[in-house]
Amino acid sequence: MMTIPKTMKGVQLVAHGGPEVLQHRDDIPVPTPASNEVLIRVSAAGVNNTDINTRTAWYSKNEGGSSDATWSGNPLVFPRIQGADVCGTIVAVGENVATERIGERVLIEPCLSEANGQTLSSPWYYGSECDGGFAEYTVVATKHAYAVSSSLSDVELASFPCSYSTAENMLSRAGVTSVDRVLISGASGGVGSAAIQLAKARGAYVLAITSPSKNQQLLDLGADQVISRDADLIETLGENSIDVVIDLVAGKQWPDFLRLLKPGGRYAVSGAIGGALVELDVRTLYLKDLSFFGCTVLGPEVFQNLVNYIEQSKINPIVAQTFPLEEINTAQDIFLKKEHVGKIVLKVF
Repeated sequence: MMTIPKTMKGVQLVAHGGPEVLQHRDDIPVPTPASNEVLIRVSAAGVNNTDINTRTAWYSKNEGGSSDATWSGNPLVFPRIQGADVCGTIVAVGENVATERIGERVLIEPCLSEANGQTLSSPWYYGSECDGGFAEYTVVATKHAYAVSSSLSDVELASFPCSYSTAENMLSRAGVTSVDRVLISGASGGVGSAAIQLAKARGAYVLAITSPSKNQQLLDLGADQVISRDADLIETLGENSIDVVIDLVAGKQWPDFLRLLKPGGRYAVSGAIGGALVELDVRTLYLKDLSFFGCTVLGPEVFQNLVNYIEQSKINPIVAQTFPLEEINTAQDIFLKKEHVGKIVLKVF
């Protein structure tokens, strides 16, 4: 049995702000698993929009940005260890957890329904309402630590949890099947590239919006058609030509998404990197009988579905770059430039 140290290296968020509010330390106490929890030695952790949005208080709708800046709309507690994309190994367990779990390689489900031994009245996000994986060790409820059997590396596995579970949740909420034509915005990012693979796994026809420099990479992922993000979508595709829009961008093109949808079409959103405020012609919504799905909380079957896809080799990891944990600022800076396809992952151990 491995000896667990008393302190660990990690990155703490100490305030809202720019990269300077991330502090790399080597004296952070190693957490102790409580009842129904497991202690995980973190191998790798992915970089996400959520980490940066939380750091900058982007989620806040109030002036000042401190009273509702977490994923759940509550104040953030500092210092906070962020990091929601986690792959690691269980090294200790709390009460009511079988010791046989020690040694399992696991992925953490980032959308939490249980924490601190309690069922939550509203879900938390890992690394937002509680400490996450940008450290050598982390704790989580045993129900949210999913054993995974795969030949993929820890870095490759760390590219899956947030992006792929978000994408699978959107596809599930929108009821995507093999008969659907699915348009994906922001298709070269972590969630978008995941959505391409997962929609193809469902047999759908996939149209991906991206910059022309990334066309071939998305076609290689399985996209049936690639469209420039600067294209006139109506002219290129035609009105009433799409069954489902999987949107991660919003912004100025948003009204066109509704014009593209067929009567009875479905629109699912889980991001707004192009701009959060959009103009809605309500007549389009009700005259076309459209369905809108805001997608944040994972459905109960979503993460297990994702693990199954991984173990059956139905989806592939897309790792753009890796960095050591102490280079988190560089990793996030490159992430924000949006010139990559797939995920940027931090190596912890």
